[in-house]
Amino acid sequence: MRGTVKLAAAVAGVALPLVLIATPAQAGTPKGDGVTVQHYACNSAVVPPNSDPISAITGGSSGARIRTGSSTSCTAVGSIEPSHRLDFYCYTLGNDGYTWTYLRNTSTSRQGWVRDDLLPNYGSSYHCPN
Repeated sequence: MRGTVKLAAAVAGVALPLVLIATPAQAGTPKGDGVTVQHYACNSAVVPPNSDPISAITGGSSGARIRTGSSTSCTAVGSIEPSHRLDFYCYTLGNDGYTWTYLRNTSTSRQGWVRDDLLPNYGSSYHCPN
């Protein structure tokens, strides 16, 4: 998720090397450096395994949508509230550059994908299998 961009800057007619570390503004907390994760398409019939031992966390962003795939273009099938109990399964990298966690909202029985920046502790720490 991180990259290096090399540019040249001119100050008083003298070229100076300039190195910037670029971190995408939309990206969630980097997870699993070197781990290959995949985007889950909208309406995917594949339910990832429940690899994460966290099964009773609360505190998600009010109104965060639970979606049928790891993208904001996927249909919302429910939402979470800060008081809801969440069971994290695993995370993946969406095609939008964000990481997403598959979860079950035990308060409403809805399950699906939620973007990690809307979840407590940035969602699951366990990547979904490819």
